[in-house]
Amino acid sequence: MHLSAILLLLSFTAMAGSFTMKSLVFPSETSTSYVEMVPLKPLTLTSFTLCMRVATELSGEREVILFAYRTQDFDELNVWRELDGRLSFYLSGDGVFFKVPELGALETHLCFTWDSKSGAAAVFMDGKRSLTKIYRKGFAVRAGGKVILGQDPDSFLGDFDAKQSFVGEIYDVNMWDFVLTDRSIEDLASGKRVERGNVFDWETTELKINGDVEVVSQEL
Repeated sequence: MHLSAILLLLSFTAMAGSFTMKSLVFPSETSTSYVEMVPLKPLTLTSFTLCMRVATELSGEREVILFAYRTQDFDELNVWRELDGRLSFYLSGDGVFFKVPELGALETHLCFTWDSKSGAAAVFMDGKRSLTKIYRKGFAVRAGGKVILGQDPDSFLGDFDAKQSFVGEIYDVNMWDFVLTDRSIEDLASGKRVERGNVFDWETTELKINGDVEVVSQEL
């Protein structure tokens, strides 16, 4: 794939009392456009909180990849909007699914949480928590892979399918190697400052842009 840009995303910049946040716009369905995120630490995870802000008009048309982490041989952690509108994530095998209001053109703040010890998994939409499901108890996410936005790799950073690609806007992608409290996730959704992600921090994350992906600024 052609590497078109490498960005160090300083997402918040003080500007006369306001802040500017960078976001990623994937304008069209392709099998070539994606963004690699460089983690702050290896993704050896026995628990996590993964949050993002998302908007897409691919309502009910097909499945949509929201986040993909793949090692050489396995999809370690993939997050999807399923064809039927459910949200899901997969840890090297069958997934866990949540029936929630469908994503659309209006921005939605999403968080996914999972803890290996208990198997507890949940999804949050705009700070509101789903029921808890028990999933992959005792499992661990392994390090050594690549995290990308925009595509689902069926091989190590390759074999993309345009019909699974993300089309829309995504930003404020943060990840912690522990489960945030419900209150912290509520605060995140409302725009309050909380402890920054120690795996991915959108304010300082290095992004490697490939293909037709636009980086836009929003003043908050």
